Amino acid sequence: MPIIVNLDVMMAKRKIGLMELAVRVNLTPANLSILKNGKAKAVRFSTLEEICRALSCQPGDILEFTEE
Repeated sequence: MPIIVNLDVMMAKRKIGLMELAVRVNLTPANLSILKNGKAKAVRFSTLEEICRALSCQPGDILEFTEE
């Protein structure tokens, strides 16, 4: 897939774990893990907004487009 999810990179930069972020954005750790590992087929804008708010970042810091 040409969309790369860099959520793990941003989490490391902000020194926040999966469980803490899941609580902050009101997602189950399992669903957040699916997104973090690039296995998600879609992400809601509201979820992306909450993640960006929790990590103090922009959507482009988390999602990246690359040519295959």
